[in-house]
Amino acid sequence: MLIASLSACFAYHWLTDTPIPDLSAYFALGLAASFLHIVRLSGLAYYDLESAAKPAVEFLEIMFSWLTTALMLAFFAFLFKIGTAFSRGAFLLFLAAAPAGLLAGRKLAKYLLEDAVVRGVIGRRDLILLGAPQELDALEPRDLLVLFGAAEVHRIALSAASDPANQKAGDLKAVATAAKFMQEHDVTEVLLVIPWNSPERLEYLRQQMKAFPVSVRLLPDKQIRALSDYAPSAQQRVVSLEIQRAPLSAVERGVKRMMDIVIGLTALILLSPIIALTAILIKLDGKGPVFFLQNRKGFNGRQFVMFKFRTMTVLENGDTVTQATRNDPRVTRIGAYLRSASIDELPQLVNVLRGDMSLVGPRPHAIAHDNQFERLLQDYAFRHHVKPGMTGWAQVNGLRGATPSLDLISRRVEMDLWYINNWSLWLDVQIIMKTFFEVVRKRNAF
Repeated sequence: MLIASLSACFAYHWLTDTPIPDLSAYFALGLAASFLHIVRLSGLAYYDLESAAKPAVEFLEIMFSWLTTALMLAFFAFLFKIGTAFSRGAFLLFLAAAPAGLLAGRKLAKYLLEDAVVRGVIGRRDLILLGAPQELDALEPRDLLVLFGAAEVHRIALSAASDPANQKAGDLKAVATAAKFMQEHDVTEVLLVIPWNSPERLEYLRQQMKAFPVSVRLLPDKQIRALSDYAPSAQQRVVSLEIQRAPLSAVERGVKRMMDIVIGLTALILLSPIIALTAILIKLDGKGPVFFLQNRKGFNGRQFVMFKFRTMTVLENGDTVTQATRNDPRVTRIGAYLRSASIDELPQLVNVLRGDMSLVGPRPHAIAHDNQFERLLQDYAFRHHVKPGMTGWAQVNGLRGATPSLDLISRRVEMDLWYINNWSLWLDVQIIMKTFFEVVRKRNAF
């Protein structure tokens, strides 16, 4: 618009063969017109990525906005008596040239945006698109950009069978494929697209995706998209429904991670003399490594190696892992003291700093125990919706140590799920403070 204002001035005075006046007034005119036009259209989500990705140029919106802008410019010129600073011919040329430039610029922006989507320059990549085959075929990269700010993402097709039994079996397989992909990649959201006239199928899929530790959104099917033309509204710019919320938002995860780094690093530095002394005592106590490494399941069921000081004569890390019992003969002399004071857990501060664990969260179990408990308890897998912790809500409420019975593990899972559903930064601080007193009490520590 600024270029249109200055160009109109040059063009008019060149055509009329008159001297070019001071350009400051036309510069101010272009800036004022730009400001009014931008304010007018920004309230209509005109500059949002979703709106800009639509193929059609918003002709009526642009022309109406420019008309109101021109009227306001004329009103202010009359009100403040500054009309004499402009040539009428130059002003009329500006009124004609500006909307042509706006329409051409919008068309160019859409072309460049489409090209960027095709080349993969823009668009989120942390999504999974799970949907019925006919719905997936109807979704193009531009559609995803309009709907959710994503370009081409990983697509997983649901069952194409019409028979209910075969359809459920195929859908279950697709959900399992999505879960495996999530474990291998940093997926933060799942987009589901199925016909909206299939409530039974939607409910079945929703139940199956409860184990996903991410948000799940239902996108409009092709019939809804055809009716709405992706029309935004003031309340919700995109017709999509969040049918499952992520346990923690991105901001909450960031805050929790920041606390892990600050407190974890500080604790590791302050406790380094104790850690070094413990390593020396373990070596003097007998043969074997200082550290005990065991595979555990972390966020979203991803496996990681958890560090502990070795306290036993065995290093079980396979399909069979026997939990420690009171007066267990496998525990070494120094190991008994380390376990009683929970010093054997200190190397997990390294796991916290690496991002495998958090200071607070559900305590991770050996893989063999995880597999066993998942078969016995339907909600057990929900514990993996957040990172495992060095301490947790269950541990400060008396459920620390071994879980020899189904009742004990069931109570621990109940506590863990309560923590996930009620997380707050203050809750984490309370658990860390209570952990100190639990260590002093040595309840269930053996």
